[in-house]
Amino acid sequence: MSALSMRNLLFSYDAMFVIGNQAEACLWIAIGIGFLIGAWLRPTHRRRCALLFPVFIAFGISDLVEATTGAWWRPWWLLVWKGVCVLVFLCALVVYARERRTGATPVVPSPERNSTSD
Repeated sequence: MSALSMRNLLFSYDAMFVIGNQAEACLWIAIGIGFLIGAWLRPTHRRRCALLFPVFIAFGISDLVEATTGAWWRPWWLLVWKGVCVLVFLCALVVYARERRTGATPVVPSPERNSTSD
């Protein structure tokens, strides 16, 4: 393989890396927007959705930063940023799995129960 074709191959990988991270960022941000809509539409899951939507947005933004740094572990604060987001995701998943297993749902006062009839 000639030096010129090797150089072109390296640049195409770099472009694929950047585009891939940008696409992944769009996915995480879209999921975050979905949780925002869920927080608005589903009162029983409002707290969880309100917690998760900014974390998914932040995780998407971290992919945009990763596209400029070239690695998820460089610089160190990007690794910490992504690690905190993943930790929140895992904690939310564990809580969700426990609720599913026990059949419990978050207790949220219902507007019907709080209204008084005259």
